[in-house]
Amino acid sequence: MATPLEGRTILVTGAGRGIGSEVAKLAGNLGANVIVNDPGVNVDGSGEDQGPAATIAKEITDAGGNAQANFDTVATEEGGENMIKQAVDAYGRIDGVIHVAGILRDRMIFNMTEQEWDDVIAVHLTGFFNVAKPASVLMRQQRFGRLVGFSSGSGLRGNTGQGNYAAAKAGIAGMARCLARDLGRYGITANAIAPGAATRMTATVPDASRELRAQAGIEGAVRQASAVSELRDASYVAPMTVYLMTDQAWDVNGKVFNVSGGQVSVSHEVESYREIHKPDRWTIEELRDLVPSVLLNGLRNPAPPPDDLDIPGRPVAASA
Repeated sequence: MATPLEGRTILVTGAGRGIGSEVAKLAGNLGANVIVNDPGVNVDGSGEDQGPAATIAKEITDAGGNAQANFDTVATEEGGENMIKQAVDAYGRIDGVIHVAGILRDRMIFNMTEQEWDDVIAVHLTGFFNVAKPASVLMRQQRFGRLVGFSSGSGLRGNTGQGNYAAAKAGIAGMARCLARDLGRYGITANAIAPGAATRMTATVPDASRELRAQAGIEGAVRQASAVSELRDASYVAPMTVYLMTDQAWDVNGKVFNVSGGQVSVSHEVESYREIHKPDRWTIEELRDLVPSVLLNGLRNPAPPPDDLDIPGRPVAASA
């Protein structure tokens, strides 16, 4: 079997279960030395269990590959540095970082605590920094490296009750684009994956939240990405993710890929869509007329208020 990652060393965070485990196993099968990171926490970040990471590492070595388990948390600078140090101590170098680790603390913003906000940001967004920063120092010296952060449709389009999670995931997409510009000159690429897959995290979403999101049309695009539900198994996300680690992906940089089932798409770069212009400063009266009629013409409100709510400024419907 071809081993396109032979001799490469790759860290996969959150690799004890779900998408991370599939990514780690595929990387190992393709010849990579894999650091399988996972402290074994619950979906909300509580608890600790070394079993998942140890199990995946053993699966890789039993199949003839090279892997070591790591139980540090990505939420601290020390944890991130320990992962990179372990990779270098064990295999002599670090070539790739795939940051899959994440937790959920879903809550409507008016009920969310600062701790729930901080904990989610710490694992997802700060976690990406905590592993990418020390890895980039070494990658810059060796003039080679691959960085992949996991974003989400929630971060790219929004989702009900996920202000903390969406902010972190949007941040990862933005960070990947910035890292691409910072590091491209050194032979290092940075990209993001927005997966659609059935995992422990998606299983925790309450039915009420699913209904709200479906009513808003937010999940429609994700469902359409895989017409056959069984194709949304976590293993389908791994090939595109691992491809970004290969030498052949040397010129794939600063992109966000949506991966669900058998469909892979690249997100369009965020840029101006429609504009209004005048040589002088706009007045409130002009904007009141032109924003809805020109800038937002044909664009829907993702969560309009109910008809029976008295909204100042909303036109009164004509009586029958």
